[in-house]
Amino acid sequence: MAAGRRGRGSASGGGGGARAVVAAAALLCAAAVLLACAPAAEAAGATYLVGDAAGWTHNVDYGQWLAGKTFHAGDTLVFKYNATYHDVAWVSKGGYRHCVVSPRGRAPVYRTGYDAVRLPGAGTHYFICGSPGHCQAGMKLAVKVY
Repeated sequence: MAAGRRGRGSASGGGGGARAVVAAAALLCAAAVLLACAPAAEAAGATYLVGDAAGWTHNVDYGQWLAGKTFHAGDTLVFKYNATYHDVAWVSKGGYRHCVVSPRGRAPVYRTGYDAVRLPGAGTHYFICGSPGHCQAGMKLAVKVY
């Protein structure tokens, strides 16, 4: 071998070591990104179809539907209903107790017939049907979120 030539992988500046360090750093960064995404999937939460197959309608015992379920921030409630007859109003505790929808603009009222509502945080969230007489007939839901 000539005096001025260096072999591949020599420790005297061939650049192979630097490439290995860059590759290892890139691998660590990729692993960190994957790990950071894992909690995001968990934070998305579970999805619940309110009333199961019956949906959001008359003659469903929503208290029984709630039994055994534990809700967390980030969970989603899906209200499936006939929009000709029903809606979903996210109301206060008083609105729930007295079957009253807040004045326009103070609480969301959904009317599409298929509404996904993400539960934002701990506490009890109240939903009623705002159609006359429906809440009084039992179309109301109080969801405790942990």
